[in-house]
Amino acid sequence: MMKKHILMAAMLLVAVAGFSQEEVKPKNKGEMKFEKTRHNFGVFAADTAVVTHEFVFTNVGKAPLIIHQANASCGCTVPEYTLEPIQPGEKGKITVTYNGKGRRPGVFRKSITIHNNGRQSPIRIYIEGEMISNEEPIKPIELIQDSTLYPSSTTDSDSQ
Repeated sequence: MMKKHILMAAMLLVAVAGFSQEEVKPKNKGEMKFEKTRHNFGVFAADTAVVTHEFVFTNVGKAPLIIHQANASCGCTVPEYTLEPIQPGEKGKITVTYNGKGRRPGVFRKSITIHNNGRQSPIRIYIEGEMISNEEPIKPIELIQDSTLYPSSTTDSDSQ
């Protein structure tokens, strides 16, 4: 019976000790603050189909920030990011490259999802733009007036 009480007391002590462990509070984590979260490449021709933008952020938190992963919404978009921990107050970058080669011209919008150890995870940043074809724009069809349907304002007697 005594062993049972000692065992129960030990289990209770372990449970209380487990719950009293201090968790890392959100205020003690890193935090990404981007200069901007969206970039528009504007209109560009298909012959320059590879465009790149560098997103810069600052760790405004109180602990080192580590980017675990950055995923693009499409295989045509490749993010590269700072691998080292970003200390509080320091800057990091995510370079995003859009490759439109072999893709149909038109408007695009892609998202990049960033997983990190900070307060806000995941975070999304966006790129957008419009890729146009390299061909000359289609010229409007010129209408030929048929003099029988649309009589000219000049007559044969006027031209003599």
